[in-house]
Amino acid sequence: MPDHPTTLTPADLRALALHTLRPQPSIQAALDSMKFVQADPIRVPARAQDLTLMARVAGYRAGDLEQQYAVLDAEEDMLPNYGFVPRQVQAWLHPREVAPTRIEREHPALLDSVRALLKERGELHPKEATAALGVGRVENAWGGQSSGTTRALDALHYRGEARVLRRVSGVRVYGPAPHLAALRADPMPDTERVQHVVSLLAHLYGPLPEASLGYLVGLSGFGLPHLKTTLRAAFKLAVKEDLMGAKVDGLRYVWPAEWELEQPSAPSGLRIVGPFDPLVWDRRRLEHLHGWAYRLEAYTPPAKRQFGYYALPIFWAERAVGWANLRVEAGQLRSDIAWLPGMRETAALRKGLEAELARYWTFLGLKPVEQA
Repeated sequence: MPDHPTTLTPADLRALALHTLRPQPSIQAALDSMKFVQADPIRVPARAQDLTLMARVAGYRAGDLEQQYAVLDAEEDMLPNYGFVPRQVQAWLHPREVAPTRIEREHPALLDSVRALLKERGELHPKEATAALGVGRVENAWGGQSSGTTRALDALHYRGEARVLRRVSGVRVYGPAPHLAALRADPMPDTERVQHVVSLLAHLYGPLPEASLGYLVGLSGFGLPHLKTTLRAAFKLAVKEDLMGAKVDGLRYVWPAEWELEQPSAPSGLRIVGPFDPLVWDRRRLEHLHGWAYRLEAYTPPAKRQFGYYALPIFWAERAVGWANLRVEAGQLRSDIAWLPGMRETAALRKGLEAELARYWTFLGLKPVEQA
């Protein structure tokens, strides 16, 4: 890995990171460019995938991805987190081989029953599967309860035996995945698919600490234990041949070698982004480059929260300068804004915040904004 020929500063890397916010003309263009949009079911004020696309696609409205999903080149899958990918990217992730899940161990015949029902009907809503098979609720990985058939469908989806056809009120409706069956019969060489994934992660999340990229690559195990060595080798090769590097304040960063440090079209002004946005996904990078530690506290007890249930980082130009808690109440957008110590609320900053909240109002289809 060649080091950058000049000394770089955190400001240089902050500007480079803004490449991810380049405007895209459509949802498909955003998916094709990013190659992965992380999903999350929490909707405060909108789901993670909608927040990510809203930050990049002009005129995007909450729920547009779900409504247009059936006609897009898009699939729901894991990379390594759950989200949306074009089919070309999904081809790099399969076939997967995984150990039996808890639902399979405790209900060994269930997967075969759900598999047969899916083949018979062609599409399957979890409630229809439950009604047909009479399987009750079982404990899930989070300690809560979920339908046994839902868990079985999830397992088939992860294995590549099913795909998400569409969603109904946020619930996945499944169908067969013949394109993935073809991959199982004639898979892409392991080395090639791993190299593609390493490159994708570097482009999506870069520039980022080398250790963070290694962590992401390690998470993308494809469910194949024998690929661990291939993953490590591909990561080392990418660091050596495909990535540029630099040590900034003692921390080594990497990014694709073809990137230019100058980003003349980088977004300016004020932006509010989601907690799973590529711009803030790596908390190590955010703390190092911006000087404060941001956390998602949705699963933190209320009394221990510093930022709020679902705080959204606020960027002023290339700096993360605070956070916003946005919620919908009585058809209106309510906002609690917090700035970092020493941040001056200038007229330009207030104007930028008003414009961004108005953009959220339109995105959410709400009445005029009222600030708390």
